[in-house]
Amino acid sequence: MLRKGAIRVNKKRAKPEYKLQNGDLIRLPHIETEMTVTDKKPSDQAMKVLEKGILYEDEDLLVLNKPAGMASHGGSGITFGVIETMREARPQTKSLELVHRLDKDTSGCLILAKKRSILKELHELLRASNIKKKYLVLVKGKWQGGVRKVDVALIKNQLKSGERMVVADEAGKKSLTTFRPRQIFSMASLLEVDLGTGRTHQIRVHATHIGHPIAGDEKYGDKQFNSIMHKKGLKRLFLHAASLSIYLPSKEKTITVKAPLPKELNEILNTIDS
Repeated sequence: MLRKGAIRVNKKRAKPEYKLQNGDLIRLPHIETEMTVTDKKPSDQAMKVLEKGILYEDEDLLVLNKPAGMASHGGSGITFGVIETMREARPQTKSLELVHRLDKDTSGCLILAKKRSILKELHELLRASNIKKKYLVLVKGKWQGGVRKVDVALIKNQLKSGERMVVADEAGKKSLTTFRPRQIFSMASLLEVDLGTGRTHQIRVHATHIGHPIAGDEKYGDKQFNSIMHKKGLKRLFLHAASLSIYLPSKEKTITVKAPLPKELNEILNTIDS
């Protein structure tokens, strides 16, 4: 309704970022909804995969190795994501919540909080960039030099088609990504990535911005490179949340978790130069 201009504030089309103030006159269109009740549940197989993928768990939180192809949460066209599936698998856990998100096509470390107090604490740590997350990515081209920091602001942009894209723009939010070479191949490079900030699609956009798009990235990547990698067996985005480290002040403890690189990505590394 916002996109169509059907919501008005003070007789003007409302923008999503506008914050309502005392005295504002709001006009909403007539809304009709059809309530449906479904008895559908996440599959037993999906629940088993996530339970088997738990990397760390205590009384406050758990970290699981999210498989590629599964959304973090339900949404447009997606009935069950990780959080809905885990709630079904853990009905005894009353306050299971996502702490952050990973893109559907990204695998690796995903944190779920079991308590409201821990969720709040983790969100504060995320805002202060005090949860250290490392990713592994395979990018196009031979990496030159060593560590490279990309400090380029990012902004969400909407195309005429309605698709949301993230682009580099000085008017955007400050974004910092650090790339470190791990292994160099003839046509590609395996990099370790540190996030200084946690913007939407940050790694993918920054990688493309510096001329090294991620293998398998259908949105921001290189079509020709993706085609070559597809022929070599890559069927997904080569982006993996490999590890994270959290210091919880309330518990006075540090939690460090590592998610092994999925088999299908290891196979690509073993055959890329063959």
